[in-house]
Amino acid sequence: MPPPLILLVLLLLPRAANGEWGLLHPNIGVSAMHMQLLFTDRVLIFDRTDFGASNISLPAGRCRRDPNDTALPVDCTAHSVEYHPASNSVRPLTVLTDTWCSSAAVLPNGTVLQTGGYNDGDRASRLYKPCAAADASCDWQEINPALALRRWYATNHILPDGRVIIVGGRRQFSYEFYPRRSEAERPRNLPFLVETNDPRVENNLYPFVFLNVDGNLFIFANNRAVLLDYAKGVVVKTYPTIPGGDPRSYPSSGSAVLLPLKSSSAAQVLVCGGAPKGAFLSGNNGNFVAALDTCGRIRINDPNPQWAMETMPGPRVMGDMVLLPNGDVLIINGAGSGTAGWELGRDPVLAPVIYRPDNPVGSRFEIQSWSATPRLYHSTAILLRDGRILVGGSNPHIFYNFTGVEFPTDLTLEAFSPPYLNSSFARTRPQIISPASQFKIGYAQQLVVGFSVGSGQVDGDSVIVTMVAPSFATHSFSMNQRMLVLGGGNVTLNASSNQIRVVTPGSPNLAPPGYYLLFVVHHNIPSEGIWVQIN
Repeated sequence: MPPPLILLVLLLLPRAANGEWGLLHPNIGVSAMHMQLLFTDRVLIFDRTDFGASNISLPAGRCRRDPNDTALPVDCTAHSVEYHPASNSVRPLTVLTDTWCSSAAVLPNGTVLQTGGYNDGDRASRLYKPCAAADASCDWQEINPALALRRWYATNHILPDGRVIIVGGRRQFSYEFYPRRSEAERPRNLPFLVETNDPRVENNLYPFVFLNVDGNLFIFANNRAVLLDYAKGVVVKTYPTIPGGDPRSYPSSGSAVLLPLKSSSAAQVLVCGGAPKGAFLSGNNGNFVAALDTCGRIRINDPNPQWAMETMPGPRVMGDMVLLPNGDVLIINGAGSGTAGWELGRDPVLAPVIYRPDNPVGSRFEIQSWSATPRLYHSTAILLRDGRILVGGSNPHIFYNFTGVEFPTDLTLEAFSPPYLNSSFARTRPQIISPASQFKIGYAQQLVVGFSVGSGQVDGDSVIVTMVAPSFATHSFSMNQRMLVLGGGNVTLNASSNQIRVVTPGSPNLAPPGYYLLFVVHHNIPSEGIWVQIN
């Protein structure tokens, strides 16, 4: 059951009971500190190499021998796995250098680029090219060193040209690109990261980074944000401090999303939760203060952008924010008090909340059914192609610790099914008939999507098509998370097949090249997605 404080909050507020939880896997062998959905529908999961032995062995007697490892110089267990939701199976992978608190993005060809970490991994890059469907031999390929500077607690983002920018990191007030155009291309200083750094707490780690529709980067760190022309190294806009002035990035660990893009000019960012000033230092002294219960929302391209504040149903720190296929935002995982860091979270928040950005202010939040599993520090959540949310992780300890602690290390995977998957919506739910998954599209082109609806009755005025980029989730932030509502929307209905004709994104500033999940949404109920690749 939820802790008394959180239970009281839940009972006092209206709650939807039709979101459902289900246990998928009782033990995947590693703690899901980092998670990435692949275009093969498999999920890449890894933690760190210096936890000591994990609960899953490397195959064929393989071992990792690393004299620099701080826990286990010879380790025959895996610290990364590939999870296959369709078969509910796990395959161990070999990662050599330490991935603790690292970052990632997906390249245009679907290869995962994973960078940085700790100790011998802080300048490494790791590439994971997904296997073909009938193959199971793919594994990590590592380059060390690959980065110009050590990157620990940094943020990655795919750029319009297909390269990746790596922003910040502990004691790194700069950004760099991967791959570099030449050996002469050096990191660029970013004074904003110096200005937002409190050396006692370093409350600007894992900054929230989003590609704006104009090609610049929105970067939020601590309690402030700027718009950066990364090519010139120039800040082109400075935003007001978020009201209240409390930090929202790690270790205060709120979360943030770029709300669904519906035009080529408007963009809004939503930042929710976190821990107030001083929470990290207080937690280290045994005083776990209440988390923040506010969200700030800002139109980043307005001439005079201002934060609009809203109040969540309850306080939450270390929550994950996931864009749902219908444009809603799921806020899941986390704690009601404390902060990120070893042993510093208390009062698990077991009930997710759905935020409906198009509803009137005051009616946007809806509490969902709660899980029985606390998901605190080092938890993750990602969207699957079938519309479920894969949830894993929670290890607030320096090593794996399963007994004698308040919140044991968790190696399970759960699925949260949002209300739109309820069987009562079967007659409304669309199904994509064409094109087939893995379809290739270009920019500013017409795309015809054939679909059916369970009842056969389609309301053409209530059909949209969305595109969602698969994100890399770690430490309460999903890097590269992005959704577009495609324009056009001309619907043709007939007895044999229904079609909606839309226009694909107009430029890589709107949708960087790569793989996306495409959904048809009817009366707010999404279909299962198909994979499309835009180039």
